[in-house]
Amino acid sequence: MTKRPQVQEVLPREFYEADPLKVAPGLLGSLLVHRHPTRGEIIGRIVETEAYRGEEDLACHASAGVTTRTRVMFGPPGHAYVYLIYGMYNMLNAVTWPEGKAAAVLIRAIEPLAGIDRTTDGPGKLTLAMGIDRTLSAQDLCGQRLFICRELEIAPNAVETGPRIGVDYAGVWADKPWRFWIRDSRYVSR
Repeated sequence: MTKRPQVQEVLPREFYEADPLKVAPGLLGSLLVHRHPTRGEIIGRIVETEAYRGEEDLACHASAGVTTRTRVMFGPPGHAYVYLIYGMYNMLNAVTWPEGKAAAVLIRAIEPLAGIDRTTDGPGKLTLAMGIDRTLSAQDLCGQRLFICRELEIAPNAVETGPRIGVDYAGVWADKPWRFWIRDSRYVSR
């Protein structure tokens, strides 16, 4: 692991009010911090994200409209949307766009920096490593328990894009190049 980073100012709510296609690459290089009640401060640098863009995007959970699970996506931006897939993996998303217009950015992979002793090269792996579960869904990412703060600015030419992973059911929406990752990171999902 690298030297423990100095946690900076939390990203403001206005950052999340933008289009998820802007927020997703904008999160690269930022620190994801979970102040866990028993494990202390757990920190990872975001190296891979995926954008999910509203009700028209058939890969986005919002395409089914407002449900108990997706209600948070229609709420104010800058909150966590955490859901379970395959009955075993929690997925962490940051809600984007203004309230009433559902969208989110999936945090796909992080570089472990502090308090992490397992692999983080996938969305289910990183939530397990960071102690993030569905109890944190709707958590304010502009608060002090689970938050994201800027650390590194990633040059646009260091960012790769490609189709999202695991959304083949979404037809043409599966081919959208809405997955973003830091080109040379060894922590990107496989």
